[in-house]
Amino acid sequence: MSVENHVDHWGTSPRDPVSAALVDIETALGDLLAMDPGYWRTSQKKDVLARLEILKAQQAALALRVLASAGDIAEETGAKDASGWMRADLLVDKTVGRARVKLAGAVAKYDIVAAGLADGVVSQDKARVITNALDAIETDPAASAEDLALAEKLLVDHATRLTANELRIVGKRILAEIDPERFEAAESKALQREEEQAQRRTFFRARDNGDGTVDIHARVSRAVGMRLRTMLDSLAQPRKWSAEDKGRKVSYERLLGQAFARVVETYDVENLPRHGGHATTVFITMSLDQLRKDLGAAALGFDGDQITAAEARRMACNADLVPVVLGTDSEILDLGRTARLAHPIQHRALRLRDKCCQAEDCDAPAAWTEAHHLKPWSEGGKTDLANMVLLCPSDHRRIHDPSYGHERLPDGRVRFIRRS
Repeated sequence: MSVENHVDHWGTSPRDPVSAALVDIETALGDLLAMDPGYWRTSQKKDVLARLEILKAQQAALALRVLASAGDIAEETGAKDASGWMRADLLVDKTVGRARVKLAGAVAKYDIVAAGLADGVVSQDKARVITNALDAIETDPAASAEDLALAEKLLVDHATRLTANELRIVGKRILAEIDPERFEAAESKALQREEEQAQRRTFFRARDNGDGTVDIHARVSRAVGMRLRTMLDSLAQPRKWSAEDKGRKVSYERLLGQAFARVVETYDVENLPRHGGHATTVFITMSLDQLRKDLGAAALGFDGDQITAAEARRMACNADLVPVVLGTDSEILDLGRTARLAHPIQHRALRLRDKCCQAEDCDAPAAWTEAHHLKPWSEGGKTDLANMVLLCPSDHRRIHDPSYGHERLPDGRVRFIRRS
């Protein structure tokens, strides 16, 4: 349908199909907003939320399509791009507006991503992740046009099953997925350059606020940042649960700050002049032969972030090295009936396997979880990996609550069902 005004030959008022379509959307939304969701059935609420996610993606597709052709708006207003007009007329922060204009241009380059948005299967956040990954591939001298096209198809397909954060991790390794032999060595070199650059960009600044506090601003490598966050989470979580048990709400950022202070305050000053100590545990998902090579990649932590073998070796000098997929008997993962509680190495293996709370509607990170026996230990259940699953404290309490039943889904997740 043409977007030009429709004028009949009887001289009546012209009809704008764009305006008419927007009026229909506004009317439908107004009708929904006039209703009280408190009276809706649970199935209706779930259906509304699911369909609104699709509509949000389609709304974003339309907005980005308009922004991609909004050069005339910039020309008319004298702005660098449409973001200037958005700031003046729509009161959209300029950084936000420029990000939208940039995304509009990126989406316009990739037909499959644009189609995914229009179909409602790719959200705006996922579209940004995918286009960033594709732009990086486009500038990679080792990647061909065919590689770029296949990467776009694969990432849009992954977007139907992954969150935006999970998709970002996949996007970093999509070329290795396409052709491991051709791209793994290049990926390792890129990781090495990234880590060298991270070392050069590392800094620490502290500013005394004059009110008894100090603002700290620092930049460290991803590996160091993950180690620090894991340490702080392990200290902050017990305080969070304790506060919740007492009916108090405490900002998690404040708890993390208190945890950071505790790390500093309890650091053994005897270690200051010496290298060494017991800083962290490194999970290496690669063979020892690969680890010894100059080039190679290792998975760090539980989210799949990649580091080079060289960085893994450096960290291993000051940490526990846990070989995850090595075919070795150096660590005992299954204790059977010899112990009721999960051994620390078992809990580490569970974290690597499950990655987060296994309740169907929860994604609490592995650092916050507890090991649960699927078949209770008191009923003969073994303390081994096959009989254990990670659950956050809230869902761990729920699985033992008689008000709920539960079932294990084919993918290993746990679905809770409230008993009538």
